[in-house]
Formats: sequence, C-alpha cells, structure tokens
Amino acid sequence: MNPSEPFADHRLLLYYKGDISALILFAQHSNGSICFPEPLPKLSSALEADEVISSKVSLHPAMLVNAINKLLQIDNDILCIEPEFSEQIDAPGGIITVHMARFMLLDPPHKLMQSRDCRMRTLPELRNRPPAEMELLRRAYTKVM
Repeated sequence: MNPSEPFADHRLLLYYKGDISALILFAQHSNGSICFPEPLPKLSSALEADEVISSKVSLHPAMLVNAINKLLQIDNDILCIEPEFSEQIDAPGGIITVHMARFMLLDPPHKLMQSRDCRMRTLPELRNRPPAEMELLRRAYTKVM
C-alpha cells in the first residue's frame, strides 16, 4: 500500500504533551498546516456532533500512524494514536476524518520534526490558521486537557 493512500479522506494531528510540565505542542508543516500529511482543502469546516455522518466501514487509525511513520521516516514506537479523538471535516471533496497521534517521548521532538521540515508549536503560535484548523485545535486541546 502506498503510504499516502489512506489519507485521501483522513488526516492526522500530531502533538506532544509533557507529562510533568503539561506543555502541549502541535506539529506544523512548513506549509503552515497542522494536518498531516497534507492540509485540509480550502473551504473546509468542522462538523458539529449532531452533523456527524456515521460510516459502517472505517479505516483503523493505527493504519494512519503506520503510514505517517513511513512518510516521515519515524520509528514505529514514537507515535501513539489518541483513541478518543476523531473529528469530521466537511470538505469540498467530501468528509475528511481527522485523528490525533501523540509523540511518546520525554522531551519535545523539536529536532526530529525540524529535520522533516516541520515545527512544534504552542497553541498561541498557531492562532492564524484557517477556521477548520482552529476548531480542530480547540477540540484537540480540550480532549488532551
């Protein structure tokens, strides 16, 4: 399977949370997006809970983590899926489901992500993102805290 294939209608948010400091950082592409491996389409918007479309067939989020590990060339034990986070985005091409994966490291993965042309950012540093990404960040932060 091509590592980018499962991301046609799925994305991942990658985050780090310090167990002692409670520091929360989100990974951001050099293109500015917080969605991996590619940004949400323009004109995307987050669906509210009463608008969510249920599907009988779904992709297991662990497959997304495996695919992103291959794309970013990250060891398989660094990212762990956040099982309680799954948000739907209404995009021009159809529904995109966004999952979240946590960096399971003691220290923030600044150097690791910089070597992949990405940065780790705090929530205030991401405040100028498009509305759909801002809503995803709000929901992610709420879930993590």
